[in-house]
Amino acid sequence: MTQQEMAEFVREGAIIRRNFVPSDLVNRARSLIDDWYRRELQPDLIESYTQRTFAPGLGTHPDVLALFHRSGVADLVESLVPDTQPVSTTQIQIRVPDAVTGVTQSAKAMHVDGVSCPHLDPAELRTFTLLVGIVLSEVNERDSGALRYVPGGHLRMAEWFSTEWSVGMTDQVPPHIDGEEGTPLLGQPGDVLLMHHLVPHAVGQNSSTAPRVMAYFRVAHTRHAHQRLQALRDPWLEYAPLRSFAV
Repeated sequence: MTQQEMAEFVREGAIIRRNFVPSDLVNRARSLIDDWYRRELQPDLIESYTQRTFAPGLGTHPDVLALFHRSGVADLVESLVPDTQPVSTTQIQIRVPDAVTGVTQSAKAMHVDGVSCPHLDPAELRTFTLLVGIVLSEVNERDSGALRYVPGGHLRMAEWFSTEWSVGMTDQVPPHIDGEEGTPLLGQPGDVLLMHHLVPHAVGQNSSTAPRVMAYFRVAHTRHAHQRLQALRDPWLEYAPLRSFAV
């Protein structure tokens, strides 16, 4: 990770490395997911998949985990968060074209992962430190199910968590962030997004004819379970290499 990238991460809360994951790793993972999509996708379970993961049986498959462990992504992560828990699972997220299945997949409003999730008890926190997203399909338009994130939103969220939010609230983000459109993550297979957990993001419906496929890895600092509330309020608590940039 370059000094410029680290400074950008402090400012924006996210960086994108284009064409980073080797194509052979991308192709093997995508082949597995495509096979599941053709053979095993159950349209009546799309909402369940959306809340948790698509292709649940592939979350620990070596060829899918290789996207993180054998691509150099783990080294990028270590530049930001040197002390992490082992990464052993993958969340596969597909935005399914409405026209293909006849089922409308609901959009995801602006949120921070693991805080006031609609399908969980509002008092339950399932937070982490860093989100790594690997693009596995072309995403050329914001309306093709692109992830939309708010650059710099991690700092605004930390302020809100410090001054207005409390455990048990059902609001996922403050109103001034909830109304933002966000910047779409457009890209090609092999692109990598590294995004601070506190960056608010949303996902819209897919109006294209092709599924949008992403593999997500959630990275947690070794002490995260003991300092979840602190990490919500101090964005650099678990990012030791970035503290000097954030002064």
